Amino acid sequence: MSADANWSYTALATFWKNLGINEYGDPLGYAAPVTILCDYGGDATSRLGDIGIELVIKDTFWTEFAGAEKGDYILLGVSIEADPVTAGADEVRHVIRYADTFDRIADDFAVITGV
Repeated sequence: MSADANWSYTALATFWKNLGINEYGDPLGYAAPVTILCDYGGDATSRLGDIGIELVIKDTFWTEFAGAEKGDYILLGVSIEADPVTAGADEVRHVIRYADTFDRIADDFAVITGV
């Protein structure tokens, strides 16, 4: 863990890896939940569309955890629930990678969900 991450990633989140989908588009399930260190924030935006105003809410988790991909699930806090949907987790919609500028030990990631 880099020196910066050591003091900034102090919150806990639970992460579920999506195991893929079958030929019918149904999920194959999720790996057992793992707890990761992170920091987090939320954002909400609205925009005018053809049928009115659309509200988009998203959470961002900043972490050194490198395993997140679109379709996985993440939840702020600790959960041992096997099913991320039952646990109330949100689907990962996008992951951004940032360089560890100072220590060059481990890159940082922004794991972004959408509701």
